[in-house]
Amino acid sequence: MSAPAFAPTWVICLCAQWCGTCREYQPLFAQLAAQMSAPMARDRPGVRFAWVDIEDHADLADPFDVETFPTLLIASAAGTHFLGPLLPRIETLTRLLATPQAARAPTQAERELMAALEAQPQVFVVPD
Repeated sequence: MSAPAFAPTWVICLCAQWCGTCREYQPLFAQLAAQMSAPMARDRPGVRFAWVDIEDHADLADPFDVETFPTLLIASAAGTHFLGPLLPRIETLTRLLATPQAARAPTQAERELMAALEAQPQVFVVPD
């Protein structure tokens, strides 16, 4: 099987505007995104962050059947490294990103989401 077309490692938060936990997690996620994309963050090149509202982007998010927030997807050209709910603490995500995870082949839904992120990254910008 060939590698998906997306090159960077994507860290995607599947969230909902109505979710209080997501609203509380959003500024922490945005802060980590800014830190990891800063010029001094050369230890993790190519890490990109996205915020996907499951209501606004139901066409992409419905196949994930998100029931617990926040749900994170971490994927790269190697495949899917993590998909599931994560405690809404930035330390938990930082540890997860620092520990290499074995990749599995992405599902069709994951490939479609990655393609959408690559095609229109500005639509999925992490809000400040």
